[in-house]
Amino acid sequence: MAHSRFIKDAGLTARMTLVMFLLGALFVGLVVGLMYAFPSYWFLIGLAGIGVAFYQWWSSDKLAMRAMRAREVTPQEAPELHGMIDRLCALADMPKPRVGIADMDLPNAFATGRSPERSVVCVTTGILQILDAEELEAVLAHELSHVAHRDVLVMTLASSAGILAGMLTRGAQFGGLSRGRNSGGFPAVIIALVVSLVVYAVSFLLLRLLSRYRELCADRSGAYLTLKPQALASALTKISGGAGAIPQKDLRANSAVNSLFIVPAVAGISMRTLTATHPSLEQRLEQLARIQAELGRPMA
Repeated sequence: MAHSRFIKDAGLTARMTLVMFLLGALFVGLVVGLMYAFPSYWFLIGLAGIGVAFYQWWSSDKLAMRAMRAREVTPQEAPELHGMIDRLCALADMPKPRVGIADMDLPNAFATGRSPERSVVCVTTGILQILDAEELEAVLAHELSHVAHRDVLVMTLASSAGILAGMLTRGAQFGGLSRGRNSGGFPAVIIALVVSLVVYAVSFLLLRLLSRYRELCADRSGAYLTLKPQALASALTKISGGAGAIPQKDLRANSAVNSLFIVPAVAGISMRTLTATHPSLEQRLEQLARIQAELGRPMA
């Protein structure tokens, strides 16, 4: 975990370590299984998969910005936004990330990047329109917490397991089918499919569990940094309500980066599911209310 004034969370550190260890073990198991099934192809398949994972890690900030059609803005272009992030970074004693804005009505924000020095915090024009200054500051503190805790990096690396499993499986299928069913290639493909499916399923669930905890941790850390949990509670409520007013086709268009958003771009479904990327709004508000009571300030 990065050194900053954000509160440290041993639970988050333990979960990130466990997820990386388990996914690493799963990936090793996948490679070993494919080595056994396809001794002639495993090296090239593995090399290609690792290359894609490295590219995703190295370019995670650019890929996320491109997916959101966002652009980096200078202090001259967005002085108030930069001013807020400057104050929060000074308060948290952390490097200032790059700042981006996505021109879309969907109210949301996200942070991404492989390190605090290579991170970017991005907000949409929609969120700038519906939040007041205190609420926006609370959202930015939440996002900066992700950067300081390095959970964005862990999520990026962990999500690569699914990509690698898919690439290795497709490569193994191509190699196995090219050898023909009569030469034993087809049973090997079935083995590769089963192993890869297990890797993908386990990585999918582990990422969801980590994602939900890291959101609660960022809510908690951001609230303690600003000492204004009621502002974050109000912002989350507004953002959730704003997402409900966005057309479904626009929500689906941004579903690929849901795990990065402060509030997922969904409407009309319950988030109390095993596959949810975020904790429920009720759970987040309850935690913020407890922090508010602890700080001794009346909830607005």
